[in-house]
Amino acid sequence: MREGARRSLDGYTFYLERRDAGGARLGILVSRKHAARAVERNRIKRCIREAFRLEQEALGAVDVLVRPPYGIKPSASMLLRLRELLGKLNS
Repeated sequence: MREGARRSLDGYTFYLERRDAGGARLGILVSRKHAARAVERNRIKRCIREAFRLEQEALGAVDVLVRPPYGIKPSASMLLRLRELLGKLNS
């Protein structure tokens, strides 16, 4: 997190670190400030993982740490928006 690039898009914060080889790797930062209940935090993490899974081929060799905005609700629209944002990270 200290040495990589940080980008904020639509309330999400992405910490990026390029690597020489390999596939994309994901880190997720979701705390109780994001959602008080563990069930909600886990749903948020599932949405992030699914969006990453669908976009990881296009990302290349990069480590990505995702911190969603506080108060986000897991939904299909969240998944679509996150996929768009992950696509923008590559450019």
